[in-house]
Amino acid sequence: MTTDVRRATRWNRPLMILVSVMAVLGVVTVVGILVDPRVLTGAPIWLKPFKFAVSFVLYGATLAWMLSLLPRRSRAVERAVVVIVAVAVVENALIVGQVIRGQTSHFNDSTPLNTALFAAMGAAIMVLFFAHLVIAIVVMIQRIPDRVAATAVRWGLGLSLLGMLAAVPMALPTQDPGIEGITGAHSVGVPDGGPGLPIVGWSTTGGDLRIGHFVGLHALQALPILAILLSRFATRLGERTRARLLVVAGSAYGVLTVLLTWQALREQPLLRPDAVTLAAVAALVVATATATGLVLARRRRPELALAA
Repeated sequence: MTTDVRRATRWNRPLMILVSVMAVLGVVTVVGILVDPRVLTGAPIWLKPFKFAVSFVLYGATLAWMLSLLPRRSRAVERAVVVIVAVAVVENALIVGQVIRGQTSHFNDSTPLNTALFAAMGAAIMVLFFAHLVIAIVVMIQRIPDRVAATAVRWGLGLSLLGMLAAVPMALPTQDPGIEGITGAHSVGVPDGGPGLPIVGWSTTGGDLRIGHFVGLHALQALPILAILLSRFATRLGERTRARLLVVAGSAYGVLTVLLTWQALREQPLLRPDAVTLAAVAALVVATATATGLVLARRRRPELALAA
């Protein structure tokens, strides 16, 4: 276990330093949740920085592992990593600063300072998006020897970009709730801060754009985890078949991200879909099952030919 931890610290030094800093911030925010009674938009005031800290721990650690798979160093990747680390520090510092001031960090247009801070966070996230895109392009170009891992990493990086884009509607003019000092919202059809699911806070009375955003971002972890499970428990399928199954899973995951965002834009709570949403989900399940069956059948066909 100690050896594994030491190996992990060498995946990518800047990213692993970021992971350590965000882990410490996560502990600090937990203390804040426990001792600070303030509530903002219906949730403990320290909950947002806690979720951001945990998110960046997962993001930094996963990205560092992915980059450790590259067969050779890339100057473009190294510069993009430095940019990502800098953006993460700035983003979280601004969020924590607003918590200390007792202000919301997102969609806050109540004062010139709050407007400037939210604009700075928006600009920082755009920079992170393009730095992440640079890494995705380099990973697509370089040849990773492990075909299954390469497929998982490439789909994970690409779908996480889709997850970032799923957050864009939150700040569009159509999301302006008409409340003085507020220029956007997570929820659709209902005010932010209403009844929500435990911990995540996703609205249970209206649509919530955070759901598609969350699901898309965590493709970065979901696809590699699936690749690990396939490599461990489905070795008889062969490398090519496992890679094809990951393509099917990645495609379904991308469609699910879009579907969840579409559901939110139609003002539907996650757990109260209408008939149209249920039909779309059913179609996705059938298409995914069919594609999976075709991949497995294609694997068996050469075996049958050899037997004949």
